[in-house]
Amino acid sequence: MYIAKIMGVVVSTTKNQGLTGKKLLVVQPINTENKAIGKCEVAIDTVGAGTGEIVLVATGSSARQVFNDEKSPIDRSIVAIIDNIEVIQ
Repeated sequence: MYIAKIMGVVVSTTKNQGLTGKKLLVVQPINTENKAIGKCEVAIDTVGAGTGEIVLVATGSSARQVFNDEKSPIDRSIVAIIDNIEVIQ
């Protein structure tokens, strides 16, 4: 899992049937200091997240388990909207 910021929405009228009815969002991985790391990716929204929000993204087979569909082409799922991050050093 990783922390990311929602940067935008992907609109697709034609897609794999495993993605039908699912909201696609562009996420930018960030560190705990809210700085961008890596490249933007596309993730399936499961929590009603919106542009600008900080979220938790699950990857791999864990991302598909949210939907109980092992055959869906889902590699990343937004599983939480983050309210606060506290890092103790």
